[in-house]
Amino acid sequence: MNKKKVYIYISLGIVLFLGWIFSSANKIDEDFSERVKVSLRNVGHQLLLSNQDSTSLVLPITELEDSKYKISFQNNLSINPDSLTSIIKQSLKKSKLPKYYRTEVVQCDDNEVAYSYEIKNKKESDIIPCKGRLLPNNCYVIEVKFTALNTTFFNRHFFLLGLIVLLLLFGVDYVFLKPKIEERLEEKIDNATFIGIFQFYPEQNKLVKQATEISLSKKECELLAIFVENPNQIIKRDELMKKVWEDNGVFVGRSLDTYISKLRKKLKEDSSIKITNIHGVGYKLEVN
Repeated sequence: MNKKKVYIYISLGIVLFLGWIFSSANKIDEDFSERVKVSLRNVGHQLLLSNQDSTSLVLPITELEDSKYKISFQNNLSINPDSLTSIIKQSLKKSKLPKYYRTEVVQCDDNEVAYSYEIKNKKESDIIPCKGRLLPNNCYVIEVKFTALNTTFFNRHFFLLGLIVLLLLFGVDYVFLKPKIEERLEEKIDNATFIGIFQFYPEQNKLVKQATEISLSKKECELLAIFVENPNQIIKRDELMKKVWEDNGVFVGRSLDTYISKLRKKLKEDSSIKITNIHGVGYKLEVN
């Protein structure tokens, strides 16, 4: 299987996995909403029983907005804050619903909040005022807002998305970058550049053939480095002289040819490489 196909398969797999994640999330949301409505209907039922009312109805539970629900009643009722907090807590716990929520008791006639409290799943952080003070018989609706649901949902999917991105980066790295790194490692080991059967160490002024070291003079090393950077390309005499001798004292007319000759002798054991004289122009390192 070639690299492009592997990359395509990885991408398709990620797209399918994302689709599965979000389709599952939608199903989870729908199930959550239904469980909340069942649980809150039970809350309404228990509140009516605490009022010795076993005949009037708990009206349909409505979702006011994301994670916020309303309980309404057919008839008026009185509400004991102690009973309200206990009933809601037990009902949500049985349905395995989130433990972070805010409750408001709203008067029907003017939409004023007659009573409210907030649970943060830690006793020292919970805010439950006015315990023991009975709300008089009146028309009320009870609104329950799950305050930590969106955060939990976001954190879960943020983790999953982070994992997916990590897998994607790993796939790209494995398919595309690893071969390039391996190629560079093949070309350079311990700062050595391969030239045929030789390893060239420009910083150490030497060639290595198997276990044999071949010393290079500074000028030989500089010339060879230029050739290695430009394999199979003609390099003009003037360019070579300028780069190697311009800032290094006096240049003698035959110096370049002398050093080229020395390099040829040191490279002669490998017939796949040779330094060719391009008459009247310069030299070329031919690498087969």
